[in-house]
Amino acid sequence: MKLLRTLCAALLGCLVWSGAALALSPDQALRIAQGDSDDRIAALNEVVLAADPALAAYVQALLADEVKIAGGRALVVRGDAVTDAATGAAATLTEGAEDVVNPNRVRRELQAALAALKLFSPERAERAQAVAELKDLADEGKLALFEKAAKTETDPELRAALAMLKATALIASSDKAQRLAAAELLAGSDQPSVKGLLIERLSAEEDAEVKAALQRTLDTVNARLAWGERLGVLFAGVSLGSILLLAALGLAITYGLMGVINMAHGELIMIGAYATWAVQNVFRQYLPEAFDTYILAAIPASFLASALVGAAMERSVIRFLYGRPLETLLATWGISLILMQTVRTLFGAQNVGVENPSWLSGGVQVLPNLVLPYNRLAILVFAALVLLGMALLISKTRLGLFVRGVTQNRRMAACVGVNTARVDTYAFALGAGIAGLAGCALSQVGNVGPDLGQGYIVDSFMVVVLGGVGQIAGTVYAGLGLGLMNKLLEGWQGAVLAKIMVLVFIVIFIQKRPQGIFALKGRSAE
Repeated sequence: MKLLRTLCAALLGCLVWSGAALALSPDQALRIAQGDSDDRIAALNEVVLAADPALAAYVQALLADEVKIAGGRALVVRGDAVTDAATGAAATLTEGAEDVVNPNRVRRELQAALAALKLFSPERAERAQAVAELKDLADEGKLALFEKAAKTETDPELRAALAMLKATALIASSDKAQRLAAAELLAGSDQPSVKGLLIERLSAEEDAEVKAALQRTLDTVNARLAWGERLGVLFAGVSLGSILLLAALGLAITYGLMGVINMAHGELIMIGAYATWAVQNVFRQYLPEAFDTYILAAIPASFLASALVGAAMERSVIRFLYGRPLETLLATWGISLILMQTVRTLFGAQNVGVENPSWLSGGVQVLPNLVLPYNRLAILVFAALVLLGMALLISKTRLGLFVRGVTQNRRMAACVGVNTARVDTYAFALGAGIAGLAGCALSQVGNVGPDLGQGYIVDSFMVVVLGGVGQIAGTVYAGLGLGLMNKLLEGWQGAVLAKIMVLVFIVIFIQKRPQGIFALKGRSAE
């Protein structure tokens, strides 16, 4: 009885295979598998045009190098199982069977065939995916396929996309009229790939009239894409500005309010990044099902780790150096070297990997040539929240009142009973903790290593000095302004010259306005 059920299931499987494979004849299967590349591609396009449901499995077998030629037939060989490529019936592999070799060009067409079969799917999402995959694979051999898909397509957006695919294929046609028509149609495109295609065709086109039409189309497409490029530069500038703001906020307290030139500020950022890495590893090992939430635990962990190191620095070294900024510079520079070497000893000199949670991976596509990464958007929001929290802490809490009082007039604050030594420790720990938060954010967009903070220490000081020492508002304006200026100048003169020009601008600005954008106000302000 069991044998009978097995035979019936096998027979049903053969019937299903043969029913799906009626449009793929043995001759077509053979022509797709052997011969020169042009003949094989022509045979493949012929079967794709018929929207043959059996073709997908056959193409996948070809891509997996599971097809052999024996006895004038194409056979699919998977392990010990041998089946006829066209009918799916069991076959015998004879001696002298030849392997099918697929050159890169044929492989490219096989991958295009898999995408093309989805053009006739009842699901819109699959059809849209097929259109996206075929953007870089369109050629004149697929014109009939695009025309057939356009006739059956009901979605206006996808029908317009298919028209663009057809124009992309026609642009290389041997018929001048078709090339002119394609150039006119492509003028309505906003895809970066079309720009590359037009540049390529301009270099190969010999007809003056067609060349002029292609140039006009390229100018139109460039004008349309320019908006995405401009917005991309602005977003990159704001993104860099938010990172500089996070890195400089802690320094705005330790240097701006306390007068300590903390050269170890970059290492406090690094400690926050390593704390994030450690929390990630704990979640990966002990809470893998909650891995996507590790960043929520890493935020307080990075703050506490850097705040504790900052408090230890203040109590052991810096408390003896208040009022002597040059001595604090030398002392904290030495501490920075110690911290970097400690990290190298504990975790190694190589960068460590910090993985983004799944909800911070990818991005939102605003324009065809503008994608806003989720991790960068999250940093923008995070920087705004940290700034808001810090502003409320300084202006609305008892600790903030003490910090402002000690900053403006230390002796008077001590006379009214404020424990200035304790306030100094709390304030320095707060600035260090905010630096740790910056490290947590930076771990999501770059490498984490012992030298992480070295790339931000100079920029952080520039932001604080330009904004005005002790001025949180000035730090915000300076951070965002320098970020935008850097990115705008990079697009004009390159990264190195942009840095030099920004530095020259700051030097000139400080010469003209030594107090920065906002001047410090108070009885002790000098």
